[in-house]
Amino acid sequence: MHVYQSQSDGTGSPALVVGGDRWISEWDWAGGTLAFVAATPVCTGELAVAGLPAGGAAATGAEQQLTWLTKPLGDTFRLASPERFVARSADGSEVECWVMAPAGAQAGTRYPALLNVHGGPFGQYGNRFVDEFQLQSAAGFGVIYCNPRGSAGYGEQWGRAIRGPECAHDPGTGWGSVDFEDVMACVDTACERFSWIDPDRLGILGGSYGGYMTSWAIGHTSRFRAACSERACNNLLMMEYTADIAGYIRSYVGPDHLTDPGAYLRQSPVSYVRDMTTPVLILHSEDDLRCPVSQAEELFVALRLLGRDPVMYRFPGENHELSRSGSPRHRITRAELILDWFRTHLG
Repeated sequence: MHVYQSQSDGTGSPALVVGGDRWISEWDWAGGTLAFVAATPVCTGELAVAGLPAGGAAATGAEQQLTWLTKPLGDTFRLASPERFVARSADGSEVECWVMAPAGAQAGTRYPALLNVHGGPFGQYGNRFVDEFQLQSAAGFGVIYCNPRGSAGYGEQWGRAIRGPECAHDPGTGWGSVDFEDVMACVDTACERFSWIDPDRLGILGGSYGGYMTSWAIGHTSRFRAACSERACNNLLMMEYTADIAGYIRSYVGPDHLTDPGAYLRQSPVSYVRDMTTPVLILHSEDDLRCPVSQAEELFVALRLLGRDPVMYRFPGENHELSRSGSPRHRITRAELILDWFRTHLG
């Protein structure tokens, strides 16, 4: 994510002002000085300045970093850097992926790895600092992540590929189709390319749509030894009745839920609960209005009725943003629950 400068009348081409393999999240320009915050996979975001005179097409002079907020963390833990790779999905589509080795990984040793799936689905991972990934790496897990179809950043066709086949405009294959194939291709390619990954000790986790994909995956493959489904969309039909974004799921499915409830259930993970045998940790906030807590309760109760042994934690006083802006106590508890869960099941 870069900063560009363009003519106010729209003439000419935008000129790159601040670029590089980093995310520029905030910026301001005054008195011939450009100030900005830049982040990388091993930097949470630091304030820097550079000269930028009026009418200039690019910043002049060397950048000067003014803060070192990441240094105490980097001095305490070995921050992991991702390695980018490309996976080829079942239909030949290329999927952008990344992998991070466990902190202190030794040559010739294999380690458990966790596949992380982002929310959205119209969201994306990239080359910026993700605290979850650093926690997982520091705890001894490899980290795998990608931008499957449905993600942002690769054009409209990529983002709309998982609209339902019943959609009147831009029909696709629906949730749990090519997106699932993409994340599985990411895992397969990672296991082939990186010898430190133990293919028999894989976990999957994600929140919101990432929770959906986690629940969907364990209903369609036994590849993962453990899973953590968080604030998930488990029943798309009930999401249309109870979520604070009524109509959002319809924008992906096509027909409304009153006319064709079967289209929603067909793409709902809970419909495939009988095929779920992977140990699953279910995390949900009681005040979540985006994906109401009933989404977690349905999956938990169904698995218990089938004689399975899921584990569920409810966080009181928290909403859909628990992992990002919840109370410090609950955020720490959540992180510990996730790491302990995968330590128990993956070793």
